[in-house]
Amino acid sequence: MPETNGTPYAIIVMGVSGCGKSSIGLRISEALGMQFVEGDQLHPASNVEKMSKGIPLTDDDRMPWLDLIGQTMKASLDRGQGVVVSCSALKRIYRDRLRKAVNGNLFFVYLSGSKELLTKRMGERKGHFMPPSLLESQLATLEVPTGEPGVVTVDIDDTIGGIAETALRDLNILSRWPKI
Repeated sequence: MPETNGTPYAIIVMGVSGCGKSSIGLRISEALGMQFVEGDQLHPASNVEKMSKGIPLTDDDRMPWLDLIGQTMKASLDRGQGVVVSCSALKRIYRDRLRKAVNGNLFFVYLSGSKELLTKRMGERKGHFMPPSLLESQLATLEVPTGEPGVVTVDIDDTIGGIAETALRDLNILSRWPKI
């Protein structure tokens, strides 16, 4: 993992729907005193409408959204502030696009879990636009980031606090920040 040398950095909490990106991202941002950005809030209305109808997004749908996430992270880093963002970042080309947006000053926390656990969690959510029926398409699209630079993988079969603590430890930054 690259050394940040005091330079602000971005963290993307990634994975398929239902893995806990928002909850874990918020917990990590609080522990680090960094801004949290809910990536789903940056989707254009057309993407939300498609997903609400159970229609999977295409690369063409995702690219403007990924660019907006990249711009949001870059703006934060340009202000000298670190940022944590929730974003599915399912494919390597998406993650590389996001890395390029912030000149590589980006780490990923990949939240990994079984299809059964993800399905259960999605079924328990209330008021989210992403229907459980799209989990299969997300799993099919997912390119697991094994071996990519600046990525840690954390199993989601734990509490929110436990998952976030593992992510921070594995990012080698837990010792510099308060426990959550």
